[in-house]
Amino acid sequence: MKVRDVMTRDVHIARPGDTLREVSDRMARGDFGFIPVAEGDRLIGTITDRDIVVRAVAAGASPDSPVVEYISRDAQTVRDDADLKTVLDLMSGRQIRRAPVVDKHERVVGVVSLGDLSTRVKEKYAGETLESISRS
Repeated sequence: MKVRDVMTRDVHIARPGDTLREVSDRMARGDFGFIPVAEGDRLIGTITDRDIVVRAVAAGASPDSPVVEYISRDAQTVRDDADLKTVLDLMSGRQIRRAPVVDKHERVVGVVSLGDLSTRVKEKYAGETLESISRS
């Protein structure tokens, strides 16, 4: 099984100049809490609902502040053609719950999350990985 078989393809991309208000509005309307941030085709980071609350709102940021000021720049990506074990090892080893998925040209083509794995993967190893990540 490949990462592309379990990832969410309908991914929203934020741009560096998007405001916190715009990004949080998209999150609220789409009922998700994670958005990759790209400049052109290049991934430069990610932003979560938690980043917005803890890094921005708690620090007194204006809702019109650019999202690029609050992104996590060390996004761990996985290739869409990678074996599922690759993403399971990444998520378990790095204790992450979501990862942007990129194609061979490094363009964002999806997101893989614990939810994707828990509902779409029947392998024993996936369950062990989910349990390991959830303990953190």
